[in-house]
Amino acid sequence: MPDPVPADERRFAEEMGTALAGMGVTPAFGKLLGWLLICEPPAQTSAQLAEALGLSKGSISTGMRLLERTGFVRRVPAPGRGHAYELMPNAMISGTDAAATYAAMRHVTERGLALLAAQGFAEDHDRARRLRINRDFFLFIEEEVPKLIDRFKQENDL
Repeated sequence: MPDPVPADERRFAEEMGTALAGMGVTPAFGKLLGWLLICEPPAQTSAQLAEALGLSKGSISTGMRLLERTGFVRRVPAPGRGHAYELMPNAMISGTDAAATYAAMRHVTERGLALLAAQGFAEDHDRARRLRINRDFFLFIEEEVPKLIDRFKQENDL
């Protein structure tokens, strides 16, 4: 019989779930990601994930599909006829497209500014100012985050 999951390791996965839930993803997504960051062996079957995290088969299936879609994990062969899931070595780097996320938000705020301009509001009007500041923030992040990621990749030979 396998050793039970250490409570501190499970707690780490749960903390990751809570942290990422605050960013809008399901707690299961965060728990699965947290577990795959620290688990041994590094490739885990759905049954191993369920045992380690106490998640339902449906939560694991949904969470792993999302983790695969975002490029954080990949399926690998497992003994027998099944498969396991393994965290990509550079999961957080390759799975994070902050520029696209912030570009989408910038586009929305630009549409808001155009709407207000069509109603006769200048960009320095209070209503437009809130949008302009957020648009400028999203543009700044959109431009700067990819540079930081590239720098991190270079410094870490990724």
